[in-house]
Amino acid sequence: VQLQASGGGLVQPGGSLRLSCDVSRSIFRARDMAWYRQSPGKEREMVAVTNINGVIDYADSVKGRFTISRDNSENTLYLQMNSLKVEDTAVYYCRVRWDAIRAYWGQGTQVTVSS
Repeated sequence: VQLQASGGGLVQPGGSLRLSCDVSRSIFRARDMAWYRQSPGKEREMVAVTNINGVIDYADSVKGRFTISRDNSENTLYLQMNSLKVEDTAVYYCRVRWDAIRAYWGQGTQVTVSS
């Protein structure tokens, strides 16, 4: 299984980006799908997660600004990021699980928020 994250880049504070994660396997029955991020010197943290029941959760720091969504027909996970802040700068990773045993990760895409 391969996950290909894309959509990162350089954006000014207050700007928007949409990240995509293309998955090489059907995500129709994925147990859960999530976006994580990691800044230099910090641990990887969960940003947003959606599960097979449609339950969605966000880190407090991104609530109201980020939206996670999935397109089962395209096997793609998205993260719409609005009102970006300097502190959102990080490498963003997508993760998919079809069971409770193994998680698959994408390679990461860099998001830099700077004026």
